[in-house]
Amino acid sequence: MSTRAATISRIPPFLRPYLKRIETSPTATRLVRGAFWSLSGALISRVLGLVSSFVVARILGKSGFGELGIIQSTVGMFQVFAAFGLGLTATKYVSELRVSDPQKAGRIIGLSSLAAVATGGIIASTLLLFAPWLASHSLAAPQLTGVLRISSALLFLGALNGAQTGALAGFEKFKAIARVNLLAGLVAFPLMIAGTYLAGLEGAVWGLVGSMAVNWFLNSLALNSACRESGVPRLLLGAWREYKVLWRFSLPALLNGVMVSPAIWLCNAMLVNQPGGYGEMGIFNAANQWRAAILFLPTVVEAIILPICSSLRGEGNWTGYKKVLLYNVYFNAGITLLAALAVSPSGSLILRGYGRGFEAGRIVLLVLCLSAVLSATIGVSGQFIASEDRMWAGMFLNFLWAIALITSNWLLMGKGALGLSLANLIAYGVHFVTVGAYCFYLFSTNKRKFEMLGKARLPALSVPQNRPS
Repeated sequence: MSTRAATISRIPPFLRPYLKRIETSPTATRLVRGAFWSLSGALISRVLGLVSSFVVARILGKSGFGELGIIQSTVGMFQVFAAFGLGLTATKYVSELRVSDPQKAGRIIGLSSLAAVATGGIIASTLLLFAPWLASHSLAAPQLTGVLRISSALLFLGALNGAQTGALAGFEKFKAIARVNLLAGLVAFPLMIAGTYLAGLEGAVWGLVGSMAVNWFLNSLALNSACRESGVPRLLLGAWREYKVLWRFSLPALLNGVMVSPAIWLCNAMLVNQPGGYGEMGIFNAANQWRAAILFLPTVVEAIILPICSSLRGEGNWTGYKKVLLYNVYFNAGITLLAALAVSPSGSLILRGYGRGFEAGRIVLLVLCLSAVLSATIGVSGQFIASEDRMWAGMFLNFLWAIALITSNWLLMGKGALGLSLANLIAYGVHFVTVGAYCFYLFSTNKRKFEMLGKARLPALSVPQNRPS
């Protein structure tokens, strides 16, 4: 008996018809292969991250862990500007052009790399310069000045990593991305724990910087390999010829992020400026680790949606395009609901593992679990909107979410971590309704456009497609 036959014989009979459907569908095969490799690499990294968060929280204590949370939130806010939507840009255009126009795809890779150096350098320098003012006036913690300055290195490396990972996703090199994530996660685990043990909060941030540097190095090697295999050159000279994609796609992608990360940071800053705010931030940070864990699988799978949908859009394949989107919505809703039902009843036990005082956040964890289900169910809409080149509309929808989050948090400000978690739930409820309505409209009018697009690009479909393994 062959290895494949032996494997199939172990699969429950009721699942075998679904396996056969996947094997006979090129679209489903691409989706499952991408999801498998994305999951494989990210799973160990996520587990190690959760374990290290327990250890780091016990070393730093509730307030110290809250300080780490606000540092990470601040980096996340600035990272939006440093990244400038370049990773998403590289994913969309490399996936669309790598077969039909490899030279243009190479110029876009070069443009995204050069722009990442520029934007990452500018934003990192800005944080380095304004760290004292930010720590004193916005975070009410002047002692965090040095740590903020260290974290500026995260911004620069993060911008470079984002552009590289975006290009790798455009090539559908999910196996390579998985390998990089796995190795970077294995490096980050001892660096974070050792750094925190030896140097407290500063050591924890230096651990993050070290793991990010390893991630950048491995991404560089993987991208060079992907370009060689696909026959797409990394063109720095002449890259500026493609500058229009920065306005048409990267800028609205940036503004989409501007509607999200700064709003989150502002709400976090509102929390830590309240009496006992850093303790409340520690509770929220711990509970939010598990919200992120619930969103782990949907986030991993969503990363493969944009390159596959962009490629199918370029081919005019409406049937495959529709399947990818709908299957992802069903998967996200189901898996997050199951995960939330598993995590919620154990809230007190989970949070007790972070140390004394954290178990008070069990209701915070429950509310964040509910918001995770809403967030994941509507999450694929962002990839759909990006593949349709509707980034300006996406920006407006994210603006509505940000207004809902900030307003709700302001109204609930006296309730500490619970108020912030409820604000998240309200904001994602608004997002679910507004984005869902827009995507339903867009989806219902799309079939005719796809048929026209497929006819317009028919000659390009005769080009042999070099699919990655």
